[in-house]
Amino acid sequence: MNEHETPTTAGAVERTRWGPVVALAMAMLVVSVEMSLAAVTLPVIGAEMGVGPAATAWVLLGYVLPTAALAVPAGRWVDRADLRSVLMVAVTGVGLTSLLAAFAPAFWTLLVARVLQGIAGGLVVAVYMPVVRASVRAEHRGRALGYIATIMPLGTMAGASLGGLVAGAYGWRPVFLLKIPILLVVLWLGYRTVPGGRGGLPAPDRSLLGEVAILGGAVAALLLAFDRVGGGAVVVVPLAVTALALAVAWSRLPASRPVITLVRRRAYGLPLAALLLMSSVVGLTLFLLPYLVADVLRGTPGTTGVALLFFVGGMAACSPVSGALADRYRPNVIAVAGGAVTLAGTLSMLTLGPSAGLADLAWRLALVGAGQGLFNAPNNAALLAAAPPGMTGTAGGVGATVRTLGFTVGPAVTSLAWHLAGGGAGGFRAGVIVLASAQVAGLAVLAAVRGGRRSGEETATD
Repeated sequence: MNEHETPTTAGAVERTRWGPVVALAMAMLVVSVEMSLAAVTLPVIGAEMGVGPAATAWVLLGYVLPTAALAVPAGRWVDRADLRSVLMVAVTGVGLTSLLAAFAPAFWTLLVARVLQGIAGGLVVAVYMPVVRASVRAEHRGRALGYIATIMPLGTMAGASLGGLVAGAYGWRPVFLLKIPILLVVLWLGYRTVPGGRGGLPAPDRSLLGEVAILGGAVAALLLAFDRVGGGAVVVVPLAVTALALAVAWSRLPASRPVITLVRRRAYGLPLAALLLMSSVVGLTLFLLPYLVADVLRGTPGTTGVALLFFVGGMAACSPVSGALADRYRPNVIAVAGGAVTLAGTLSMLTLGPSAGLADLAWRLALVGAGQGLFNAPNNAALLAAAPPGMTGTAGGVGATVRTLGFTVGPAVTSLAWHLAGGGAGGFRAGVIVLASAQVAGLAVLAAVRGGRRSGEETATD
């Protein structure tokens, strides 16, 4: 057995078990919906607790920063742990911290709860790929990843709508309790179906704790730098310098060597770079679209919300199809097709004018969503196939960190382009051009993947 392997990751899977995939999909749904649920409560939280928008923004940042910052160290730890135990602890942690958030007596208590939620959510993300690898036959992994990729956007959109209704009728506290029934189902189904092993829950050693502090600080500083890009050099430069210094310090740790070696492998590093570039498309939905509707089309937030349903619908419709295709063909070929569709949809935004209506937005966003649905599952399948046995958690952690970085970079660079171009229609087109350029680069990276592997083919251990 490889030194990185545990009984849950070693060897081929004899029979695909879909129960763990369902449990994992529901757990990932809870982690992803956490942002949209909390976002709709911010004004109500601020009014009740007497804090301003800048402070309430930390209800979101307090969750996303630890989730992203701990992804890689948590992935390394998961590679040595029992997957079932990790999932049980992580889901229980999400539930308990949700209760703490719902009954928080003060704002600082709510922030502590959110940070702890982020840590628990990071563990769920870290166990994502290892559970798929340990439960699903290699020739079915694209399909499994496609199913999970279908549930998450639908749940996120539904969560935002449901959270808004609950917050409007009963206040913000019950919103944090909406996920509890789902978590109970995940605990029951995960305990019954997720494969266990002898790894247990190993105590974090000093090297792991040091990596958490250094790499976590680097990722957090980098995300904050992009998030504050509009605040000027006085804010951004110190954060960027801090991130760089901590990243250099992490690269000199012995624990970083297998991670760096993994990223340098073409079969893993190129899809990872494509993930970063393609993930930036959220700058279109999270920043450019709302400002286009409000400032150019003179529409309402309701118009934006309805238009985004077409984006989510396109993604949800194509995700299971792309997963099944990845099981039959080379994932990078399907991912290239998805990137090309995403690019076509993004470029079509350049033809929008002041007279555009909901129908004009709808088909363009549906095209972008379809492209993302075609891209995500095959690209994840390529990352999973390229991960050596015993490093699946690490590979998943790196991928989660890069995806979060892409989600942060997209809105930041589009915001910068919008403001430099003077806002309005010109700012919208400038932002679209920036995103399209990133997608062209992502397609070039994917084209450089030589052949690739079907999701049913494994990578030999280095």
